Amino acid sequence: MTDSTIATAAEAEEADALPRVHEVHADPETGQIKVPEGLGRKAPKRSPARWAYERLILYIQNFEKQLDADHEVAMGFTGGDAGVIRIEGMGYFDPDIVTFYGRDPGGAKTQMIQHVSQLNVLLRALPKHIDQPKPNRIGFRLARDLEEVEEDDEADPPPAAS
Repeated sequence: MTDSTIATAAEAEEADALPRVHEVHADPETGQIKVPEGLGRKAPKRSPARWAYERLILYIQNFEKQLDADHEVAMGFTGGDAGVIRIEGMGYFDPDIVTFYGRDPGGAKTQMIQHVSQLNVLLRALPKHIDQPKPNRIGFRLARDLEEVEEDDEADPPPAAS
């Protein structure tokens, strides 16, 4: 055993767990998050950043499914004066950073860099720009990219430790 990290039983169990989602809503028409097949399989070890990134994509995509054609998703950050950004992109930096790219209500380019232990976000519906024929649906693009990354992970397994 070459890994010197000591994990509690709960941490070890959580790291090995397959994703599960349980939600109850007052409105039965509210969309339920569906865990994609690739995310539900046991996969190579994921960093906390990747876990957070993948689950945020599911929440964003589910939120967007409930919006009408005049609104798009924006993200508010709790615990500070960062305000709300219209989400234009998202990423992660292993092992523990998640990054959000977008624009603030004034149109200024914005990037929020967040440690996974401090991650608290609020998804909001904002009206799309008047000159946009369609709302921006970032969640679906992020999910498509995630599926491609999972296919790459399966095709190229990590090298075996020597």
